Amino acid sequence: MFYRPQDGHTLPHNPFNAIVSPRPIGWISSRSADGTDNLAPYSFFNAVAYVPPQVMFSSAGRKDSLNNIESTGVFAVNLVGAPMADVMNKSSQAVAHDVDEFAHAGISKLECETIACARVADAPATLECKVTQIIRLAGIDNHAVFGEVTGVHMREDCIVDGRFDVVTAQLLSRLGYRDYAQVTKLFELKRPDD
Repeated sequence: MFYRPQDGHTLPHNPFNAIVSPRPIGWISSRSADGTDNLAPYSFFNAVAYVPPQVMFSSAGRKDSLNNIESTGVFAVNLVGAPMADVMNKSSQAVAHDVDEFAHAGISKLECETIACARVADAPATLECKVTQIIRLAGIDNHAVFGEVTGVHMREDCIVDGRFDVVTAQLLSRLGYRDYAQVTKLFELKRPDD
């Protein structure tokens, strides 16, 4: 099968998100200028550079996360473990901009160390970030937010033999449609130059 996105497809659901998967979930926390904490999951999220460490996520539409980040210049990326799937999903609900999504979804929070922002207390890992750029993408109100990582939190039980253990963390990934997956099995490949 072949289709051009501008022409549409003949399937009952758009396959694009299923093709580009699995995608890690960036559970983005931010704080408004008036101090209201915001938390929302984004599956268009990834690391984009190693030194210095940098990440990006994209937002379709002008959401509280984007508005907050534009006004404060900081955000945190909380990684989602499978046991947090239900509360992560609840935090995706559209609520008024003055509602604290941590409180709304019953999620414990702590303050970040290097930025003025809350983080998910029980997240397997959190990346504290300062914005480096926000780019307007093609389409109606699509934006990509890039940030440099200024601090890293790892839950102690997720550090196994000196490594961040993604199986212990049970990291959740977004697939297509309403589907999710969690990391349960690993295999290692050595590069030819190793």
